[in-house]
Amino acid sequence: MASRGRGRTRRRGRALLGRSAEQRQIERMLTDCRQGVSSSLLLHGEAGIGKTTLLDHAAQRAEGMRVLRVEGIESEMELAFGGLHQLFLPVLDVLDRLPAPQAAAMRAIFGLTDDSVHDRFTVGLAVLSMLSEVGAEAPLLCLVDDVQWLDRPSVDVLTFVARRLRAEGTVMLFAARDGAHGSVAKGLPLLHVEGIDREAAAALIPGLAPHVAEWIIDQAQGNPLALIELPTALTPAQRAGQLSPLALPEAPSPLRGRLQDALAGQISRLPEATRTMLVVSAADDTGDLPLVLSAARRCGAAIEDLEPAERAGLVSVSGKVLRFRHPLVRYAAYQGSPLARRVAAHEALAATLDADRHAHRRAWHLAAAATGPDERVADELEHVAEWAGSRQAMASASAAYERAAQLTEDPKRRARLLISAAQKAGEAGQDERCGALADQVPLPLRDPGMAADFARVRAVVELGCGSPATAGRILGECADLIAPSRPDKLPSLLTDAVHAAFSSGNAALMGEIAARGPDLPVLAVPALLLGGEVPGALDSLRELVRACRLPGNGLMDQLMAGIYCHLVADHAEAHEIATAAVALCREQGISGWLPTTLHLLAEAGLALGRFDQAQAHAAEGLRLADYYDLAHRAAHLRTVLATLAAVRGREEETRSLAEQALEYTRPRSVGRGTAHALWALGLLELGLGRAQAALEHLEAAQQEAGHPLLARFLLPDLAEAAVRAGHPERAKEPARRLADWAAAASRPSVAAMAHRCAALTGPDSEAEDHFATAVRLHADGGDFERARTELVHGEWLRRLRRNIDARDHLREALETFEKLGAEPWARRARAELRAAGETHDPAGPTGGRIGRLSPQEREVVRLAATGATNREIATQLFLSPRTVGHHLYRAFPKLGISSRTELASLLTS
Repeated sequence: MASRGRGRTRRRGRALLGRSAEQRQIERMLTDCRQGVSSSLLLHGEAGIGKTTLLDHAAQRAEGMRVLRVEGIESEMELAFGGLHQLFLPVLDVLDRLPAPQAAAMRAIFGLTDDSVHDRFTVGLAVLSMLSEVGAEAPLLCLVDDVQWLDRPSVDVLTFVARRLRAEGTVMLFAARDGAHGSVAKGLPLLHVEGIDREAAAALIPGLAPHVAEWIIDQAQGNPLALIELPTALTPAQRAGQLSPLALPEAPSPLRGRLQDALAGQISRLPEATRTMLVVSAADDTGDLPLVLSAARRCGAAIEDLEPAERAGLVSVSGKVLRFRHPLVRYAAYQGSPLARRVAAHEALAATLDADRHAHRRAWHLAAAATGPDERVADELEHVAEWAGSRQAMASASAAYERAAQLTEDPKRRARLLISAAQKAGEAGQDERCGALADQVPLPLRDPGMAADFARVRAVVELGCGSPATAGRILGECADLIAPSRPDKLPSLLTDAVHAAFSSGNAALMGEIAARGPDLPVLAVPALLLGGEVPGALDSLRELVRACRLPGNGLMDQLMAGIYCHLVADHAEAHEIATAAVALCREQGISGWLPTTLHLLAEAGLALGRFDQAQAHAAEGLRLADYYDLAHRAAHLRTVLATLAAVRGREEETRSLAEQALEYTRPRSVGRGTAHALWALGLLELGLGRAQAALEHLEAAQQEAGHPLLARFLLPDLAEAAVRAGHPERAKEPARRLADWAAAASRPSVAAMAHRCAALTGPDSEAEDHFATAVRLHADGGDFERARTELVHGEWLRRLRRNIDARDHLREALETFEKLGAEPWARRARAELRAAGETHDPAGPTGGRIGRLSPQEREVVRLAATGATNREIATQLFLSPRTVGHHLYRAFPKLGISSRTELASLLTS
């Protein structure tokens, strides 16, 4: 055993030749980790290039650190959270230190309890907490090898956590094959592991005839594993230089084929019983030696048959764990075996596994052994899918439904299972796969209920990857088809359809869909609004809001009620409804809709001038949308964040967010998203005093919004930008339309802005009354809009040389802008105050200090000021408690305070 250990060490050292730059980067990360700084890195490159060797090097250099490791196994890819369980198996005792909901979620996904998991973000937070707890004892190194073969739920959680590492004293190193890393990187720093040079390659293969070494180097193309393994496939005579013509093909084979052939050659020279033992080991997904030995006995192999494979260095045994030296060895052992032997291995493993405790693994082995339709196995896989779905492992549930569909001969059942597979794929954020599964559904579907579910699947694909307007049409057309036989399906279909139409900003489509269900309040509201019947629309909206408050009301009706309230400028009601909708999503684990409800909550907060709250909700929504790969919703959320950045004068941030949103919305004709992104750019320019540029952006936004109903939010800014740009004639129409809307809607906030625009565009003799009325009406509205009215009123008074009167209004505006962090608008107010003869100290005692904080520090400080604990803040911001503490540690000196008890009074002042 000792000599074999030294051999492995020598091979590892040889494989590190030419890797000094990669070694230095990893060692820097480990050094920083010992100082409490966390980091993550994804190594990617072709098979055998040395990624695993670099992970081994990290483990060797991790003196004084705790090392946790997991390796992806191809046959385990669909076993939900199998990788996570393997990684944390040595430290499961820390579960007792987690908050109860997090500990319960982890015990459920590890199969320690029969509970369900309603919110997979709880799992992500639990993993972050586990890393923090383990890292509190010693610096922690997590190695995740062969990510492309790890089950998707584990990958999602681990990358989610890796992106949120800050001050836990943890390093996470991932390794993935090229072609697979793009699907798992999700924002992780990347290091491309390339082939080594010829000099380093030659040092890896001493003792060969020169021309044989040159051939090996040419074939390996810098791949260290190929350089090490290819010579082992040569006979002694070939190593000495007697290469046959077959060893030098006219065109080199692809590297992977060469490497697999070399490994297959090693395996083929082993005794037959040893090859049987290897294929059973390769088919297993646990590395559990007693399980492998028990299954191998059913195939005619015994423990002593492992010895030749151990001597050849293909596998190693430690305690009760059997490991392959490299995943490619496992692949070669499995793929190089005849089909009958692979089937027998899976059957033996299924027969060995306990039917109750390991039902999911057993079902997958039975599926792998199936060579044709098998309804019994399809039944078991359907149960596996339900189990995985109850634990929010949607990707694994989808895979189980898909395989069950392949194993049934019943066309109707196959269609149902494929639709379920597509639905779960959509919920997992796998929109492309969702579409591919939908394409396999046998058509036509004669069952109307199934047709409705299928329409939803197609709509998910369109909403996520294509056109939301097309998604709305798909749902609307399906509603027409099933209406006679399944009227019970109509409300939900049409509600989803009108939501898709609204997301696209297509008012005409909204009208078409609304016309299909005039008796439904959720459809009556847009129909009446689009028809100009505002009083009737408001009555229907009140009815809808009342219905939404009844127990058992659906989320979509609640969501649409909030959207309509926001649309008619009842922002306080919209905020209340959105708050309830967010709470419902959290309580019931409806995580896929959480970004959408947070988007509505952020929009309502923005309209009410609650900028800090809106920022927090939009940022959380964007984190979730990116996590779920909900590109459509992420684009909308970026427009909200761009608008908030614009108000605060963060020019680079505004442009970046708006441009990212426009890259998505413009090609897909998402008019609403495009209009909101252009509004953010227009508001930025208006605040910075570049009125002509603002006017151009805002008029473009109005055109993109299409219907006047969907462009009303732009009218106050359009009127002001036109006046400031010296085009008062272009301000008349927006001001008139705003006045008409104010009269119809009877909303004080709308009326206030209408009076402000009338003062800007009308004669001076009427302006004073309009300004006074606007300020009075703003009393129940947002502070930002009231401050803007005070600002333009002060500017108007100063222009009339009424400087003393102007100062009062300008001071009010300045104080509010400073409190809100609306720096461009505060600068304008200061400049006007100076012009009116008053000086002002721009470095306020609090505002200047708050401005020193990073965006993340501001969010942590804001929540800490409410009395939230580090754990509570960590849960809301998807950070670890240690990272929260790190942010507070950095923020206190910037704020000039020494404890969190001083935060509340500081922020209030």
